[in-house]
Amino acid sequence: MTTPLLRGLALTAALALTTTPASALNILLSNDDGLTSNVKALYDSLKAAGHDVLVSVPCSPQSGRGAGIVMYSSTVIQADNDSQITKENGCHNGAAPIGAPAAGAFTKDGYTNGDWYYTHGTPVMATLYGLDIVGQSRWGKLPDLVISGPNEGQNIGSVIIASGTVSNAQIALSRGVPSIALSADSNTVDDAGLANANSKVVANLSVQLLNKLIAQQGQGALLPAGIALNVNFPKAVTASTPFAFSRVGTYNGYALTIRNNNGTFSMSANVNTQTPTAAQREDESVVVSNKVAVTAMQFGYESRPVAQEWLRLRLKSVNGQ
Repeated sequence: MTTPLLRGLALTAALALTTTPASALNILLSNDDGLTSNVKALYDSLKAAGHDVLVSVPCSPQSGRGAGIVMYSSTVIQADNDSQITKENGCHNGAAPIGAPAAGAFTKDGYTNGDWYYTHGTPVMATLYGLDIVGQSRWGKLPDLVISGPNEGQNIGSVIIASGTVSNAQIALSRGVPSIALSADSNTVDDAGLANANSKVVANLSVQLLNKLIAQQGQGALLPAGIALNVNFPKAVTASTPFAFSRVGTYNGYALTIRNNNGTFSMSANVNTQTPTAAQREDESVVVSNKVAVTAMQFGYESRPVAQEWLRLRLKSVNGQ
């Protein structure tokens, strides 16, 4: 779906870094990776821009869990159902230890200001915890915006159906909350210091995009009803990397397969090396090679009106009408 807003972004070479939002938003920030350099950098940038931010992330990395609605612990954090917890003796990067409540506030030094929360469950469960528990406690209502990410790896093409980052945005849409899914390259990882330089670049660009949306909002909604954004940052991201309209399209950045290696089964995600066709020049898998790909997503699996009418007519013949 091409909108004037997204076409406008395609013409914007760079957005002013010092732009200040016209009004502060209540923002729920989630992801599918837990405590990361990316979420720390974006939190800092959003707070500096004047927004009220609550973070609610999974206790442990949950990439590829998609829209799963699973709690791994129901009372206190246990390692029984989550090997990630065993590896780190608690939540990712020390957010909280084994034995802490299954959902609650971070205990890690420097993250105890009342803004940081975790859930020992799938990404969607962390987002729901943010919407239903901590968000209601802070604001007494749903947030103005849910931002999911930035992910430590792009979510482009058909892989998005398995993305916890994208599913967080979708669950927010189901509540009528505007949402944006952000995904960066894996070169944003920094588990040692939580201060990757690329994370800061991605965070600043993300705030610039949000500022542009706010500036164009006027008296209307931040995003059209039932629409979320899927935003992917290139590997070689810089402060001047331009934004560009894109779509999920038909060119997939990865070819997902399952492999059987002598009885050992594993997932393979090979990079697509085929040359895209002219019709695929706006696909996000192509655009993200050197621009920030901004894609409109509809809620759930509801099809376009033309497809709905096609089915309506076909069912009439099936029913003998």
